[in-house]
Amino acid sequence: MTTLSGWGNVPARGRERLSERIERASAGAVLSRGLGRSYGDSSLPPSSEPIVLGTRLADRVLDFDPETGALRAEAGLSLLELNRLMIPRRWFTPVTPGTQFVTLGGMVAADVHGKGHHRAGCFASQHVRALRMRVADGRVLEVSRDQHPDLLLATFGGMGLTGHILEVEFTMRRVASPWIWSESRRVDDLDEFIARLKETSVEWPYQVGIVDGLARGEQLGRGILDYGRWATAEEAGGRPVRFKRRVTVPFSMPAALRQRWSVGLFYSLLVRKHVPRHKRHGLRHFEDFFYPLDTFRRWNRLYGPRGFTQYQCVLPNAAGVSAVRRLLEVMAREGGVPYLAIMKDCGPEGEGMLSFPMAGTSLALDFPITDDTQRLVDRLNELVIREGGRIYLAKDMFTRPEHFAAMEPRLAAWSAVRERWDPEGALRSAQSVRVLGDAP
Repeated sequence: MTTLSGWGNVPARGRERLSERIERASAGAVLSRGLGRSYGDSSLPPSSEPIVLGTRLADRVLDFDPETGALRAEAGLSLLELNRLMIPRRWFTPVTPGTQFVTLGGMVAADVHGKGHHRAGCFASQHVRALRMRVADGRVLEVSRDQHPDLLLATFGGMGLTGHILEVEFTMRRVASPWIWSESRRVDDLDEFIARLKETSVEWPYQVGIVDGLARGEQLGRGILDYGRWATAEEAGGRPVRFKRRVTVPFSMPAALRQRWSVGLFYSLLVRKHVPRHKRHGLRHFEDFFYPLDTFRRWNRLYGPRGFTQYQCVLPNAAGVSAVRRLLEVMAREGGVPYLAIMKDCGPEGEGMLSFPMAGTSLALDFPITDDTQRLVDRLNELVIREGGRIYLAKDMFTRPEHFAAMEPRLAAWSAVRERWDPEGALRSAQSVRVLGDAP
């Protein structure tokens, strides 16, 4: 046995069964796992069946239509390799999360979203046309909106619990150049931040906000709003794009450097980049814009040996700016010190039965794990329930089952579909044991 972990560095006992032939290797497997970039325990096995299928060797593009952009590939193909193949040909995935180190199968299982959710929605719900899957009884099926649509929509955001995803079919997007034209501006408080998010979402297809997680009082919610679009061929000037070199964080950050003062210094330097000018603009490498943290391999080591968790929630538009303010105030009152705080504008809810986003404001807060983390997550979840929001399972490590049930009115319908396709509960994860009450 080896030790597996999610990206949050919380370990679990288990091992991967790696194979290029995942259709055959998936027979009898309790769970599929891609690159392990879900932050919590959703890609970790239950304790009673510690072997998971690793898909990352099954990474072939099976078909591509250069006229329409229609693409079918094996589920283990990473977004990094897809970008290396397609960006020089001026194609890009219609939705991208904040890292390239994810597989297509993982993008479907988490129904990932990104900086463009207000325009493009989620990857699976809005753009995946068909899947090839092995379901719990051993059958291998072609799944689409015409064939087994209940299974398809339960798989979007279903965290791999409805079947093993073997192949993914979707349509790539044509881009004019491999560069991004972007603007960023300093924002001085929360009311202005939310207003700017809504304003820029009308004109710009991509946007994200970095919030000063330590600001209080009148400065609560200050930060930097970053937004962009693909540059035209004329703006790019024919400049070729070279993929970035990466550096590796060599060891876990020592406690002396993981202090409130160092986090505060990071936020202060971020804001000061825009002094005296409030706004900056220019041409940017697409990796710098979409995947800034990918520059550093193993950046999760910055949080220390106990690991970290990301608390990501979405609060509905109906709850207003005051709900975002209350959540940040609860975080501060409970002693939460987010190393990174990201805010985005989300568009309408997608078709995926457990897809995360809804029309509202998303907050993603990275916390190093301490003895107080469970209490912090409990208090944040209690507020999210009151405000009618929900959390993102792909990032979760601490949500209690009663809290998830209270914030997810779609859970009963999803569970009914899952039970139809897997009445014995053969497909499970450490997360499903914790959150859904599956057999350990």
